[in-house]
Formats: sequence, C-alpha cells, structure tokens
Amino acid sequence: MASVTVPKPEAPEGSKKTAPPPAAQPTSHGLTSDEAKADLQKVGPNSMPDVAAHPLRRAIKKLWAPVPWMLEAAIVLELVLHKFAEGGVIFALLLFNAVLAYFQEGKAEATLAALKSRLALNASAKRDGAWKTIPAAELVPGDLVKLSLGAVVAADVKITDGSVLVDQSMLTGESIPVELGSGKDTYAGALVRRGEATAQVTQTGPRTKFGHTADLVRTAHSVSSEQKTVLKIVRNLAIFNGVIILPLVGYASLRGMGWREIIPLVLSAILASIPVALPATFTLASALGARALAKLGVLSTRLSAIDEAASMEILCSDKTGTLTRNELSVNSTKPMDGYDEARLLAFASLASADGGQDPVDAAIRADAKQKSFPDVPKLIKFTPFDPAKKMAEASATDSVGHPLRIVKGAYATVIALAEPSTPGAVAVDELEKKGFRVLAVVAGDPSKPLKLMGLIALSDPPRSDAAGLIKELDSQGVRTLMVTGDAPATATIVAKEVGINGPICPPGPLPTDIKLEQFAVFAGIFPEGKFNLVKALQKAGHTVGMCGDGANDAPALRQAQMGVAVSTATDVAKSAAGIVLTRAGLGGIVAAVKEGRSAFQRILTYTLNSVTKKMVGVLFLLLGLILTGHSILTPMLMVIFLITGDFLGMSVTTDNVRQSSKPNQWQIGKLTLACAVIAACFLAFCTGALLVGKYPLRLDLGALQTFCLIALVFGSEGTLYALRERKRIWSSRPGIWVIVSSIADILIISLLAVRGIAMHPLPITFVACLLLAAVIFAVVLDLIKVPTFRRLEIA
Repeated sequence: MASVTVPKPEAPEGSKKTAPPPAAQPTSHGLTSDEAKADLQKVGPNSMPDVAAHPLRRAIKKLWAPVPWMLEAAIVLELVLHKFAEGGVIFALLLFNAVLAYFQEGKAEATLAALKSRLALNASAKRDGAWKTIPAAELVPGDLVKLSLGAVVAADVKITDGSVLVDQSMLTGESIPVELGSGKDTYAGALVRRGEATAQVTQTGPRTKFGHTADLVRTAHSVSSEQKTVLKIVRNLAIFNGVIILPLVGYASLRGMGWREIIPLVLSAILASIPVALPATFTLASALGARALAKLGVLSTRLSAIDEAASMEILCSDKTGTLTRNELSVNSTKPMDGYDEARLLAFASLASADGGQDPVDAAIRADAKQKSFPDVPKLIKFTPFDPAKKMAEASATDSVGHPLRIVKGAYATVIALAEPSTPGAVAVDELEKKGFRVLAVVAGDPSKPLKLMGLIALSDPPRSDAAGLIKELDSQGVRTLMVTGDAPATATIVAKEVGINGPICPPGPLPTDIKLEQFAVFAGIFPEGKFNLVKALQKAGHTVGMCGDGANDAPALRQAQMGVAVSTATDVAKSAAGIVLTRAGLGGIVAAVKEGRSAFQRILTYTLNSVTKKMVGVLFLLLGLILTGHSILTPMLMVIFLITGDFLGMSVTTDNVRQSSKPNQWQIGKLTLACAVIAACFLAFCTGALLVGKYPLRLDLGALQTFCLIALVFGSEGTLYALRERKRIWSSRPGIWVIVSSIADILIISLLAVRGIAMHPLPITFVACLLLAAVIFAVVLDLIKVPTFRRLEIA
C-alpha cells in the first residue's frame, strides 16, 4: 500500500505572536515534569482560547443599529410629550425585533466549542522516563506521546518510531487513510485506524493545524444579504424622509404654528418613516422557511442562510464525504490471463484482515462476498499488512491440499516476488493515472516464483444522487465547483462522474482576481485555501454556498453566505454551517434553494409595500399641512396606521408565491424606483381622499384626520394586493393568512372609525365608500405596476 505524504501546513498567523520554543531532539526519555511545566508557562495550554461574547454585550448590540436608533428616538419623543401608551407600543416593537435577532446569533462560539470537543481529552505521554496518562491540555512541544489504535491525536506530532494508519480526511480532505512511519507528520484531531507509534509533539493549542482551522472559523464572517438590504433600505428612507421633514418643519414655522403643534407633527413624520417591522419580517419569513425545510430533513442553524439560498450563484462543494461516500470500494478489477474477477477477489480477501478498521481490507472483503467463487482455498495463516514491506500475506491450501502463498500490496513490491508481467505494468500505470489506489495480488506455490493474478483498483465512489443534484442546481442557475484537498487526478475522475465539467485550477496559490468561469475543480486545497477561495468569490460580487463534512471545511462553511453540512458531517462542520442536512443525500440543498427563493419573494413583497408606505406617509403629511394648515394625522393615528399596516404586511410571509428560475438579487436601486412609481399612485389616491373630505364633505379637522387615516389603511390594502403578484393581480390566489389578516384589518379599523375609538367618529357610509374606492384603486394600480416591474426587471 503506497504511502501518501501530506503537505505540511503553514504556521498560523497567531503563532508569530506566541512562538513556541524549539522542539527538543527526539529522545527515548521524553521530558521531565519540571521541563514540561516551564514550557507550559511559556506556550500556554494545548487548547483553544475561549472567545465567547458575554450575553449582555450581545443583547446590547441588538439595540444598537439603524432601525433601533430610530425607534429609540421616537420613544424618547413620546415620553417627552407624555404619550406613554404610544411609547409603550413602540418599545414593544423594538423589543420584539431585538429578541428575535438575539437568539439567531452566536454560531461562531458554538463552532469553536465543537472544535475543542473534537480534540483528545487525554494523552499518553512519557514524563520523567515513564509513560503517564495526562490531560491533553498539558502537552507541550517536545513531549513524547503514544499513538495507538482508536486514539485521537492530541497535538501536531512527528512520528519517531513505529507506523500507524491515520484517518486525516476531516482535516486535510484526503479520501483515503494514510500510512505514516518514522519521520512523518500528523495533526491534532486525526484518528488512528491501525498500528502503534511513538511521536514527538511539534505544535500545541492555537498553533496546531487544527488550532489554525479554529482561528479561521472565529475570524470568518460574511455580512448577510439581509443585513445589507435592511441597512440600505433604512439609509435610503432616512435620506428621503429627512429631506421631506426639513421643509415640513420650515413650512409649519412659516405658518406660525407653535412648537406644541410642530413637535407632534415631526413625531408623526418620524414614525411614518421608520420601517418598524422590516427586520422582524425578514426574520419571520426566514423562520417559516426554516420550519418548512425542517420537515424535509434540512435544519437551519442561521436564519440568514434561508435568504442567502435564494441569492446563491455558486456552490463550492467538498469532494470527500460530500460528493462521495467517504468509504473505499472496489472500483474495478483487472484479472490477468488465466484468472477471472471472482477468483482474484477471493484470493485477495484471504490476504485481507477480517474485521478491524482497515478500510482497504474491508472494501476487498465486501466485494469478494458479492462475487461467488466455489473453490476458495483454506486459510492457514494470515500476516497483517506491514508498512515497511508494503504488503499483506496469507498461507493457504487449495481444494486438493497443495500449499499456496498469496501476497497483496503495492505493485512495485509484490511483483518482485512474481514473474515479470508487461500487461500488468501497463495496466497499473493506466489505473494510477486515473487517480485510483491500485493493489496487486500474486499467488502460487511457495517454492516457486509467484504469478500475478491481477490488479484491484479502489476509490471513494460518488454519492448516487450527486450527479442529479448538480444537474438540478445548474437548471436553477447555480454553478457547482469542486473544492477538495485530494489529488488532482482523483478529483478529476469524481468531477466527471458527477457532471462538474471545466478546467482544473493549477497547483499553487489561488489567483488574486479569480473569475467564476476560469475553473471548475480546485484540488489539493487545505482549509485556509478553501476559506480564501470563498472570500475571493465573494469579493468578486458572488453569493457563495459551501458544502462540506469535515473540520477542514469549517472555515469555508462559516465564511460562505450559505454553508451546508451533510448528514455525516462532524460536529465541527455542522456548527459552522448555516444549514445541516439530517437525511442521507444532497437533495436538501435543492430544497433549500427553492424554499429560499419562496421566502425571498415574500420578503420582496413586504419590502415593496413597506417602502412605498414610508414614502407616502411623510409626503402625505406635507401635502396635508399645505392644503389644510394642520397635521392631518396625530402621533396616535400614525401608530394605529403602523400597527394595522404591519399586521397585514407581515402576513405575506405565508403568502402563495412563485419561485424564480434563477438566483435572486437585492437590487435596491431598481426597487426604490419601482416604489417611487407606486408611491406616486398611492399618494394621488390619498390626496384625492383628503380633497374630497375637505371640500365636498366639509369635514372638521378631527373627522378629516380619521377620514385620511381610513384612506391610508384601505389604500395600503389595495397596494399590497397589487404588489404581491408580479404579474396581474388575479394571477394567483392570496394565502389564507393574507385574506384573514386583510379582513381583520378592515373590520378593526372600520369599527374604530365608526365607534370613534382613539379617533373622531365617521359615518359607516363614508367608510364603505373609501373601501370601494380602494378596490378600484388596486385595479388601476395593477395596470401601472406590470409594465413598471417589467421595465425594471423585478420578477
């Protein structure tokens, strides 16, 4: 079995600040307790530092952002005016947003906790000339440690004696365990699958390869599309409404209004401009999407991942354990003349360990059982694989009692025991070029040169659903890239089998200005390389997803906007990811994309509706002041408008929507233009209602204010029904909760108006006429909306 050399990782940045002392030269005595204690004080414990944020600090951060600032300012103004009821309502909205956000963060701390739990708790180290079991946290560079079957390597070490089969796939991405002997390195977190060895510790704690991965996870951060969108919307509304509020105050002053009138007017304008429920609606829509995905075996650990799934353009997928099953199997056999496949596998199984943790032997025995061979020789003696000789051996007797010697191992080693075979040499070369692990089997009379029976090619096969997943993602406009720590030859084979076609990135540092169309496969990539690739693609303006299963994928999973951990992933990968698949297979990724796009359409509807209302609210106050000389809405009426509007608006998070066939993007500029067109129509409707109430109906100020509030609420209903469908208003049926909320909204505001609760009363006929006018307005608005959306490419 060929030995694989693992490239030694670069020292993490943190190690430059706290460089450990040079490791002592290998010695059979190890360190003394005093030496170890002195070194421990210099380099610190062999563990990850605790960087978890204090819960109180996390809570305060939820109240320190643009939307909370505006709400907090409104609360202060309400309290100054002794409007305690209104201030209490606004405070409840502020608290609701903060509580939702608080419970959706803190995943970096959970990831680091999982990284710590992956490390060994104890280690067998030689101290004061004797082997002792000590806490792994007390290991220091220079310690001699024992590596034995089933143990987790406690620190980065260099083997000094013996040999072990080590599974490093979760750290390096190699699909096959590697045989390591004297002078070879292995890393903290690796699992010993076979053998025993003595090794010297070279790095501990944050300076290990595992520690470097943990540091990358801690620093990995990607601002979600949701965060950026909310910030841009709030910024644009603040600028727009700020520009309107200034002339509003100036005009009120010129008309000689006192501050007792101006302050409520300004407060009404501020309340009208705050998208109070925008963050909560984003969270609610994502939470409902996460609930739907949970029924399909897809768990969302970060709600923002649902929104990002809608925008994802690229899926960077690890190979081992993600696109493949992370288990060796016999890919093909090449029997030589005189032998068949069943005979070859039967003889090879005799030279393979029955049970144990050797994946090569397990794969050969499993395949041999499926290929029936009637005259299997009787096993007399089995000699396990010897890393020095690179072969395993069996002594047996055939059906007539003749002795047999069967040898299985690396071709270059076992062919020396057999007759030369030109066809065998050619076949080995062809198979190895394809990236397979190739074993040769020779057998015959022990007293004579053996004969080459054939070759066995092993590989880590692709998942059965991988090709279908990639094809479906491609049809959804998402391109899949393979990013693996495995060799280019192996990666190329798997990529072709699963349908990832395109150039392979050459070895070496990644290009600084990488372009999406340049490469399809990135091989020989370690954790930092995967992390840097995701960052480079994000820097180029792409929304990136990352799918993986091991600790080596954790930094990239955390950095990607949508990190996906498969069902067989380590705890490290699962806690770093935003989405965890709990069922075998990769179909959950496609489900996440589809559900994310549904959530996006619902949030888009709410955003269009909310921004439109915020534009209209302040402009309507200004026009009302100009036309009447008074504020046409009191702060209390504005709060009622906010509550009824958001009550209905948030119901669209359950609406029936169409999913787009390509990744969605938040195009704030185009959305703002669309909202401006819709707002102009809505403002015309409200202004018309104001003019009707003031002149033909000759309502007094109190009744006129109620009349204007009803026009705003009913007009908002008509606007929402027009905006919820990108095509004609009748193209799809609204969701049941939208209908229920709409009816409740109409009944509540009508009851308040007719009864005169918190406002001046209005005759029921006036309310009914406004409702009819709003229905007509919705139909007219729909005629304007369709060409507007088509021109601005809002779909």
